[in-house]
Amino acid sequence: MPSSVNPTPVAGTAGPALPRAAAPARPRGLVLLATYTTAVFLSAFLLFLVQPMFGRMVLPLLGGTPAVWNTCMLFFQAALLGGYLYAHLTSRRWGVRRQAALHLALLAAAALALPVSVAGAAPGGAEAPIPWLLLLMAGTVGPPFLVLSGTGPILQRWFAHSGHPRAANPYPLYAASNLGSMLALLAYPLWLEPRLRLAGQSAAWTLGYGALVLLLAGCAAWVWRGALPAAAPGAAEEAAAPPTARERAVWTGLAFVPSSLLLGVTTYITTDLTPAPLLWVLPLALYLLSFTLVFARRPPLPHAWMVAAQPSLLVVVALMLLGDFVRRAGVAIPLHLLGLFATALVCHGELARRRPAAAHLTDFYLWIAVGGVLGGVFNVLLAPVLFPDLWEYPLVLALASLARPWPEGRMRPVQHAGAALGAAALALALLALDAQRDSMPFPAYLAVGGALVSLISLGLGGTPPWLAACIGAVLAVNTALERRQEGILLADRGFFGHFKVMHREGRNGGFHVLQHGSTLHGAQSLDPVRRREPLTYYIRFGPLGRVFAALSAPPGERRVAVVGLGTGTTAAYGHPGEAWTFYEIDPGIERVARRSGLFTYLRDTRAEVRVVLGDARLSLARERDRRYDLIVLDAFSSDAIPVHLLTREALGVYLSRLAPGGIIAVHISNRYLDLESVVGALARERGLAARVGGGPRSGLARYENNSSWVVVARTERDLGEMATSELWRRPRLRPGAAPWTDDHAPLLGVLTL
Repeated sequence: MPSSVNPTPVAGTAGPALPRAAAPARPRGLVLLATYTTAVFLSAFLLFLVQPMFGRMVLPLLGGTPAVWNTCMLFFQAALLGGYLYAHLTSRRWGVRRQAALHLALLAAAALALPVSVAGAAPGGAEAPIPWLLLLMAGTVGPPFLVLSGTGPILQRWFAHSGHPRAANPYPLYAASNLGSMLALLAYPLWLEPRLRLAGQSAAWTLGYGALVLLLAGCAAWVWRGALPAAAPGAAEEAAAPPTARERAVWTGLAFVPSSLLLGVTTYITTDLTPAPLLWVLPLALYLLSFTLVFARRPPLPHAWMVAAQPSLLVVVALMLLGDFVRRAGVAIPLHLLGLFATALVCHGELARRRPAAAHLTDFYLWIAVGGVLGGVFNVLLAPVLFPDLWEYPLVLALASLARPWPEGRMRPVQHAGAALGAAALALALLALDAQRDSMPFPAYLAVGGALVSLISLGLGGTPPWLAACIGAVLAVNTALERRQEGILLADRGFFGHFKVMHREGRNGGFHVLQHGSTLHGAQSLDPVRRREPLTYYIRFGPLGRVFAALSAPPGERRVAVVGLGTGTTAAYGHPGEAWTFYEIDPGIERVARRSGLFTYLRDTRAEVRVVLGDARLSLARERDRRYDLIVLDAFSSDAIPVHLLTREALGVYLSRLAPGGIIAVHISNRYLDLESVVGALARERGLAARVGGGPRSGLARYENNSSWVVVARTERDLGEMATSELWRRPRLRPGAAPWTDDHAPLLGVLTL
């Protein structure tokens, strides 16, 4: 993004000075500064504490998909923009005294929406999730969030007119605001969520809101009484020209890139892990920390350092995207977060360098908020329509290069030629490394790749267009190669994830394969002889086959519920006279399994089958008259298990729908989470019988996979032969394993990275 001459100082300087009235007594000045800093900090703390809290409330209502958090983020960004717009307009048209009276009145009115709750809310099975969620937020968390969003800029404006010796430079209060935001995000998963149920969290937040209102009333009283003389506009401030359209566009672009990158990284790392507050807040906390650091009076990380380090980090992240190393989450996730943090520091550092005088403070924040909202709109609303896969992340990764400082003046032809050669060399190095990734140990791949691309990318750091062209070209070529791979029959993307159906060659027609995210979710042989045989994790000589063999209800009389449809493979176990119900939240998956003709398990089964769209737990809770001999839990989004399906409260729902002598079978195969401990702790708490079965370890043909399952029943007798078979064992629990609940599901204790 081209640099522009800006008369305002770099971060850490005082900015244009305002003539001061007579200096107040020092103790009073310290009290005023402490009061304003505390108020700004608390308002930001509450503003960002409510975000993961509300996301946690609403996540179970929409199937636990990563898109829930991104949609919440879009609403919060839009509400933040609304708050900044309110602060900007009232600051332009009203004096601080009238603004203070209005703000207190709006805070009192917004309190009528408290405490924040989603009790009784539930979307219909066919209802569009994004509009439903946005409307729900507008009627619950929206009013207090909107008013709180304007509080920070308004307090900074009041402080700028307070006559305090530091009133001319209120931007350090912005750093305090972002520090409060970051600490709130970390406090939620690490302190608040483990200690309080959601109702208690909402009550605590309401108390904090009340304390903030009292604190703001004190600040307003200072404004009304004029305890410290208001500063008259100085010559420097009067002479400060309003921001140009170009400057506003630069502010917007610099805010757009890290906002979109934040959502892209969050989606990427939670697709295979699980959407949960801890994984939501880590990227967002780093994003906010970057604001805190660059707007501090003395930034601890010099802007020039971050500008120098960013190219290598961008290229390393691109290398990770090429190699699809999200599977090595222990290495991949920190690198993706580091790339986000470095880019946020560069973009937000440029914003701090270009900030205007205090007279245009609210205008500055307004356009930063516009860029944030545009990032949310792009990722949440446009990208799922425009792209069949998560292409927005690599696209914005390339755009991040353009947000770097551009060289002053025009480059000479020889400089362009050198940069072009460097970009071409870097592109070839990346593609060559990608071609070798399967034959190199991962540490060696990362070390060689990091060293090689760092040497070249550092040389391109001063030429943003060439760096962007290089990274963008490599990612585009990789994406094109992926799209051209043979056998893709269908690729789709929606609110609940992205998937594709592929044809794979084999004897007698080959196979149709469903891949959701990075995980195989089912396959079917096209050989007429084997078409009705269950494959992948559901083979007859695997754990699930042994479950059906051990059921006390005889074939032909069984009533079966399956949570998660996939390709409908489990329907291959159906017999005439049986009633089967599949619960599926994603309409796209239902179309693939039932109506596309790509998979025929549901059409071929001899059982009577129905499919219920909507969240399985909510649907089961509504069907009070149904009882099942077997409930199969097999709901995954890519490799992530929806947390709300494995909680104490969810188990209560399943048991209430389980017929006497019935069994619950839980699929726990997972690359990242020890779900055996989770299910085992739930069974232990309820005094239920439980066994774990895995395998088979050998004798597997193509698309016959090992898998792990936990079976749970009311008594050992209900488990039948599984209670004594050598193929089944009792669950092994990690030390300190505790049942997950709707209010708290600690991931750290079961991560297997």
